[in-house]
Amino acid sequence: MTQSDDITISEDRRDALRYALGIGSGAALVAALATPAAAQTPADNTLDRIRANKVLRIAVLPGELPYFNKDLASGTWSGFSIEMANDLAKLLDVKLEYVESTYGNSILDLQANKIDLGFALNPTPQRALVVDFTNLVFPHPFGAMLKKGLEAKASDAKTWADINKPEVKIAVDVGSANEAVARRFAPNATIKSLKSRDEVMLEMSSGRVDCVVNALVLGLTAIAKNPNLGTYKILTSPSVTIASGMAVRREGDKRWRDFLSVWVDYNRGIGQMREWFVKGLGLAGVKPEDVPVELSI
Repeated sequence: MTQSDDITISEDRRDALRYALGIGSGAALVAALATPAAAQTPADNTLDRIRANKVLRIAVLPGELPYFNKDLASGTWSGFSIEMANDLAKLLDVKLEYVESTYGNSILDLQANKIDLGFALNPTPQRALVVDFTNLVFPHPFGAMLKKGLEAKASDAKTWADINKPEVKIAVDVGSANEAVARRFAPNATIKSLKSRDEVMLEMSSGRVDCVVNALVLGLTAIAKNPNLGTYKILTSPSVTIASGMAVRREGDKRWRDFLSVWVDYNRGIGQMREWFVKGLGLAGVKPEDVPVELSI
């Protein structure tokens, strides 16, 4: 083999490597080589645009612990969702851009292309008609805040049957998912529907009811503020949950959604998601040991 043959083989290998790298980086590079003019226009899909602009735009919701918390003095954001967003930004080598919003407006902001990602959103059939959702971040469980000293009725409650008794008084906020869950799984209890969460907590703190049916985050954060309310238990048989996920804009290219789904599954699998969640709850005063071990996240 001559020196010229070595040079030819070396060049062939470099060409093959360049080709392989081109394929590995997606069809966008191939399209850019085929049509140079198209390379001057911004990417039409979210993932390529994020990487090109070096910015990930997310919705942030003031006061929505454990997901979001804003330090009014410094303007710094923290919380479960912010931990997730910081990890994504580091992985993609981009900066975060915060767009203040609400749960309802996050969907509208996605549709209007104001944000690239919405956190802590429940994937409902109605929402799924207009946006895409990633794989499940975690199943948000329902249970009950149980009054201290309650023995004969529900202090040792583990299942819905344990509070599904006429002598058990339950408080819920009217028209909420909490009320719907209580009426479906504890229909024999004495249920008091009140106008607001504040009224529900007042009923509980005054001892006029035995328990409050609500989702885990609501129960844990309420007890963290007022330990005298009692203890929180996830109830089973059946396990009742509402999915908590992330939403993205509906588009033909699903790489952004699919990437996020893989990222979610990976971080749930290694226990990172639970660590971030417990850290976010800590901002609301919830101690790690107060988070039920049954929580699947």
